Amino acid sequence: MRRSVLLLCFGWIMHAPLPAAESTLDVVTRFNDAINRHDAAAVAALLTDDTVFENTGPVPDGTRIEGKAAVAAFWEQWFVSNADARFDAEEVIVAGDRCTVRWIYRKMRDGKPWHLRGIDVFTIRDGKVAAKLAYVKG
Repeated sequence: MRRSVLLLCFGWIMHAPLPAAESTLDVVTRFNDAINRHDAAAVAALLTDDTVFENTGPVPDGTRIEGKAAVAAFWEQWFVSNADARFDAEEVIVAGDRCTVRWIYRKMRDGKPWHLRGIDVFTIRDGKVAAKLAYVKG
């Protein structure tokens, strides 16, 4: 699907292609699909060498993890500890190399369905995730 943005320039309305936004959306979609498949290798392949991940815990500021190897190791361990977990996107907003995803995190807890709502703020660089900053409600 070809996407465009309407630009108002000197009184004229023009359509302009959004290649950066499409690329950003594609990277974030592939990253989130890899997370939901619990595919550590695919996640790692989508990270820049200097990537940054800010996790939601512990409160109040979470944990900052820097570098591809450290972030990939986090996700590999997270997949083991959260085997039934998945993230369902509620809304995705793309602006150039930035993307915000509003999501619901779902898993079983104590034998019952459980969920948590939050957002991720991504920065994409050269077709990879340069930063993923996560925030939650509650």
